[in-house]
Amino acid sequence: MNNTKLSVNINKIATLRNSRGGANPSVVEAAVKAQQFGADGITIHPRPDERHIRYQDVYDLKPVVDTEFNIEGYPNEKFMEIVLEVKPTQATLVPDPPGVLTSNAGWNTIEHQAFLKGVIDRLKNAGIRTSIFIETDEKMIRAAKETGADRVELYTESYAVSFPSDKEKAVAPFVKAAKVAHEVGLGINAGHDLSLENLTYFNQNIPNLLEVSIGHALISDALYLGMSNAVKMYKNCLR
Repeated sequence: MNNTKLSVNINKIATLRNSRGGANPSVVEAAVKAQQFGADGITIHPRPDERHIRYQDVYDLKPVVDTEFNIEGYPNEKFMEIVLEVKPTQATLVPDPPGVLTSNAGWNTIEHQAFLKGVIDRLKNAGIRTSIFIETDEKMIRAAKETGADRVELYTESYAVSFPSDKEKAVAPFVKAAKVAHEVGLGINAGHDLSLENLTYFNQNIPNLLEVSIGHALISDALYLGMSNAVKMYKNCLR
């Protein structure tokens, strides 16, 4: 059985805060509470327009995250400057263009291999674990190993979309991808549209799954169930 960790992405807390201005709800308090309720980590994804997580949030969160701090995003110079200063547990590299609504593709680790190698060298020299957001293409996973990354994060939107109609078919490419990643020595994370409906099956079928990062669905469920219940229910899916 996997001993999969749950990292709670709190971007949506910041979205709600920013819609009204001010500091309520607090992303710092959300991180503290999520950890108290059982989260194994906190994920944030600052974007250049600061439409949810602001750059200042990164610094404010650093002292209160006593589990694992995962900062994801496109590694432009501003992102690299902040990550190298804050030194989170993990940096997850995502190939987002500036105006994208949400992450919607994995890296082409062949085309961008030299760029990723340079970025990852800088992060690893600072003692930061690195992960690459990637799809299930075997060639891309094998090329990810060549960048020097520690892990890959499997982009799970296609699994979530196909799960209601054919869960076995939906999970099959991810099982194969996880086996390839493990074979070449990469740790395996996963995220995007994982939910209470599809998480248990994913965790049961993906070998060597280390971590899932979940934000939108978990925070949405917390509106109905409360943060404490939501975190506990997601943790139960990983047991």
